[in-house]
Amino acid sequence: MRRAAVLSLLVLLTACGPMTVQQAERECYERARLAQQPRGQVKIGGTSGGKLAGGLDLHVSSDYLTGKDPSAVYETCVMAKSGEPPSRPLYDRPDWKG
Repeated sequence: MRRAAVLSLLVLLTACGPMTVQQAERECYERARLAQQPRGQVKIGGTSGGKLAGGLDLHVSSDYLTGKDPSAVYETCVMAKSGEPPSRPLYDRPDWKG
């Protein structure tokens, strides 16, 4: 019983540790995109009853509102999550459309 509790605690602590640089880069890429500009969707349609239906889904980050550079946001985020710098700068990534 005690051994299982210790093992469970170790698994929990491992999950809280730093992640790999690649994992951090994937997670931080979206944060950098939101620092560049807000993202969202507008939905418009009709119901079977003939009524108009719609919706708005908007994501605005505090990084965007404070005017932070997306590259700085990306680098800081990767460092915080992995303890290492990104493998390449944000603006050198082929998937970045900045």
